[in-house]
Amino acid sequence: MRGAGRNKGESFDGSHEEVGFGGGRRGRGGHAGHGGRRRRLFDSAELQLLLLSLAGEQPAHGYELIRGIEARSNGGYSPSPGVVYPALTFMEEAGLLEAVQDGARKNYRATEEGKAHIAANADAVAHVQARLTSLAQVRERTDGAPIRRAMQNLKTAIFDRLSQDQVDRETILRVAGFIDDAARNIERIDV
Repeated sequence: MRGAGRNKGESFDGSHEEVGFGGGRRGRGGHAGHGGRRRRLFDSAELQLLLLSLAGEQPAHGYELIRGIEARSNGGYSPSPGVVYPALTFMEEAGLLEAVQDGARKNYRATEEGKAHIAANADAVAHVQARLTSLAQVRERTDGAPIRRAMQNLKTAIFDRLSQDQVDRETILRVAGFIDDAARNIERIDV
């Protein structure tokens, strides 16, 4: 039986996890024990704190909160609705958020208890917000659009050249050599 005999705080693979605010689990280091998937940027406790702090700034519905996080990270992080809405529901049930119906949507705002929780965890709030800011700065420095355009250009040139009838082994080796030269030149760039 899956999970049989495991201790509290121990994952199904036997590694230990920390249990955060809201019962979310966070693995220590490496991947989250999910077959090589990337670790989440925020564990569930951190995401809940981030959502609560945003809802404390101004009432917003779930989609607006997702877009707010995405904007603060310069598009580097956008939590899925599948993690955001359960987090909002949990915090509403815990009395940290209240939902006000606005047509077909619920606008969430921090309750007095939620605001007190934000204030009591001001350092943690600042930490998660700083991580979003840092991610936004990295995204700004590493805008990949010119690289993607150049890679597509390279791919097209290679395909066009190698799809001609008179291509022989020597041509293929020359193309490979040019690509290897480009890779070596990129590795040597001083930053």
